[in-house]
Parts: sequence; structure tokens; C-alpha cells
Amino acid sequence: MEDSVPPDLVTLDTARPIWDQFFSVAPLVVIGTKEGEHYNLAPKHMAGPLGWDNYFVFVCTPRHETYHNIRKTGEFTVTYPRPTQVVVTSLTAEPREDLEEPKPTLAVLPTFRASEVDSLFLQDGYLFLECRLDKILDGFSLNSIVVGRVVASHVHADALRSAERDDQELIYRSPLLAYLSPGRYATIKESYSFPFPADFKR
Repeated sequence: MEDSVPPDLVTLDTARPIWDQFFSVAPLVVIGTKEGEHYNLAPKHMAGPLGWDNYFVFVCTPRHETYHNIRKTGEFTVTYPRPTQVVVTSLTAEPREDLEEPKPTLAVLPTFRASEVDSLFLQDGYLFLECRLDKILDGFSLNSIVVGRVVASHVHADALRSAERDDQELIYRSPLLAYLSPGRYATIKESYSFPFPADFKR
């Protein structure tokens, strides 16, 4: 066994954030919230399921209105966009000078209403989650963890797994969008079965 860091590794300075010095793969989602009399959409990439039950988690910050909207209303939506929606997803990140007014681009983005919570989805995604706030965990420097319980979910028919459909064929025909942090994205069309050990159990 090696007893020291191999010479081809670069040791990073953890006195500052390390995450911009290499690429990592993450989902890209759009979080929907109610903001006063208006609605808000915002992209997030530090997000995903929390465990095996119906909980969804994402990282936010009190510097963003998304955080305060969820604290006030106790609910939010999640849209998983497709690779064809990169530009539309990017538009949801548009900044505002007047927080009393909705983001100008939201008036032209295609959306639809959630069924169980008072918020919007970005139209034409492949997976849609409606969440009620379970808890917010503050104190991770400037960041917070938002945990929601999924109370309704909807998946596009072309993205739904079934025994009659081959998984690779499904992903090839309905590609997935991945965010390559920092600042890039990828379309996932090729996939392979993971070689789990014979007796593996989750």
C-alpha cells in the first residue's frame, strides 16, 4: 500500500474553495417558487434525491430570493430540463434590479402550473417534482441546505422506465442534461450497465 500522495496528484489549497479547479458532473434543475404576487424560477446544480425515499435536496443561500420564498411559502417545484433547453434554463438565472418585479424573461418562458403546490414548472422538461418544505439547514458558510418532501411527481412518457423498454435505448432517444461545474454542460446519450457485485444490495 502506498504511504504517501502519488507524485502525479496536485494537492489543492483548502484555505479557499477548491471546486473551480477541476470539473465535476452534476444535474441541472430549475427551482420554482412563489414570490409575493409573482412566481420565480432559478437554476441550481447542487441538487438531487436525498436517500431512497421521496425527499429532494438542494443547496441555496440566504442571498437568493429562492431561499426566502421557500421559507415564506413552505413549498417549491423542481423541473429537470432537457439538453435542448439549455438557453431557456440559462434565462431563469437573469438578475433583477427591482426585487418587487418579476424577472422580465419569465413572461416569455413556457411554463405550466403545479397541481399540489402554488408554483410553476418550466415546460418541456422530462421530470417534474412538487415539494413541501421539510427543513432548511443553515450555517454552511454562506450556504444552506433545503430539503423538500416530494408530494407529487410527473415524468414525461418518453423518459419513463419500464420492463418493456431497454434502458440504453431510452436514454439514447431521450438524452439527459448534465452540468459540468464550473460553467459547462453535456448531453448524455450513451450509457452502460454498472457492474455491481453479484450479491450487491442497496
